Amino acid sequence: MKSFATIRSHLRSAAAIGLVATLALPGFAAAEEKSTTWRVQSHWPSASSSYEDSLVRLKNQIEERTEGRVKLNLHEAGALFKAQETFNAVSRGIVEMGTISPAYAQDKISLAGIASGLPFAFRNVWEAAYFHKGLGFEDMLREEAAKHNVYWSTDKVYPTEMVVKNPINSWEDFTSLKIRSSGALQKFLDDAGASTSYLPGSELYPALDSGVVDGAHWGAAQGAASMSLYEVAKYHVQPALNIAGTDVIIVSQKALDKLSDKDQETIKQILDEQFWFRTNEYQYKERVALSKAMEENGVEINTLPEDVQQRLTKAAQASWDEAGERSENAAEALEKMKSFLRELGYL
Repeated sequence: MKSFATIRSHLRSAAAIGLVATLALPGFAAAEEKSTTWRVQSHWPSASSSYEDSLVRLKNQIEERTEGRVKLNLHEAGALFKAQETFNAVSRGIVEMGTISPAYAQDKISLAGIASGLPFAFRNVWEAAYFHKGLGFEDMLREEAAKHNVYWSTDKVYPTEMVVKNPINSWEDFTSLKIRSSGALQKFLDDAGASTSYLPGSELYPALDSGVVDGAHWGAAQGAASMSLYEVAKYHVQPALNIAGTDVIIVSQKALDKLSDKDQETIKQILDEQFWFRTNEYQYKERVALSKAMEENGVEINTLPEDVQQRLTKAAQASWDEAGERSENAAEALEKMKSFLRELGYL
């Protein structure tokens, strides 16, 4: 006859086996691996280089580092909302995440004009990056966006450079242009004497091809190549119109708050890392894209004549003050930028 101790040992073993079996049940595993899926409305068409290199990268990073607890369902430009409607959709929690240009949030963010990139201000990418991260401009943007229940994170800083169908060899050539533009750059180009219009990315190629516009900017060399613009516009214009954080990732604060503290911190860390990774990667790919376009598409670099650059610089600096008049916050950010440029010897 078995002893009481032996019987108790068997009971313990049976209980352990039962617990293991319970953990293996599909329902229990699902509870432990519970995940949430965020809808993401992008302003990038799927053909744009940043859709793959920025947004798909972000999806992979978040899903891997949250171990699948947060998943992203990506939607290319215009799939759920128009670009100008995405900030409001994220602010209200209709979608959990989006990508935008700061220009699309000008009615909400007083710093949007400066974030979009004041023309002919920074001359090197590192300067714009340091302004954002080293001098506190990114924190100022986040504080403004937080008032609308949005977490703001600049995707990267990079140059914006035009492509044109015919070279600009004089001031008269510039003022005769019809240019696709947006945000602060659109107003600057209008004020400087060109004629501009806004077109979404999906309409850009046919507009250039048919002559509706003579030139356009969509990032710089990499963006133009990804949108096949070099097929119809053979001149790449330099210097850059601006260098700025022209692409932004916005997250619903309501969606963030539903996550664990650990996952919130992970996502914010990924977004901060993305800024540096994509800023550096973009510069490398810019050089490769322009070199390839010159070799395969016969693209030529059109360096603006000195007198054209001087007149554009003068017009640009006049436009800076307008951006600073939007709020006390904007005035502070503008003075911060000017002080930095003075230190660099540009002003």
